Amino acid sequence: MELSNETYEKIVEVCEEADSFIDEDRIEDAINKYLVALEIIPSPKKDWEASTWIYTALGDAYFINDEYEKAKDCFYNALNCPDGISNPLILLRLGESLFECDDMHKAANYLLKAYMLEGYKIFNEEDEKYFNLIKDMI
Repeated sequence: MELSNETYEKIVEVCEEADSFIDEDRIEDAINKYLVALEIIPSPKKDWEASTWIYTALGDAYFINDEYEKAKDCFYNALNCPDGISNPLILLRLGESLFECDDMHKAANYLLKAYMLEGYKIFNEEDEKYFNLIKDMI
């Protein structure tokens, strides 16, 4: 199932605005734009590939904004969208969000899955505390 060209183009336009807000450090504005983009997606949202990347971008924005519970919810949603379960970035960010929510058992599970898909390189630009959680498991 594919979105109409008109709907897809509108989503891309709104997400590009949100991305530019991220680049300008206007995180709240970016969050609001990603939420607008998500509203354009027909229900059920989990059925659409665009939802995967919108939930991921929204989760990243919440994470940057230290809103870890909201970030975690977005990454769980992204995980349930097309190709979400096999996306190492989603797994990494979900693990990091769970870490920040002090759910170390689940955090380790998702961080380990991200590592299994991408290796250590996925942790290259991340705080070492995330890799340290799983290094003894490897």
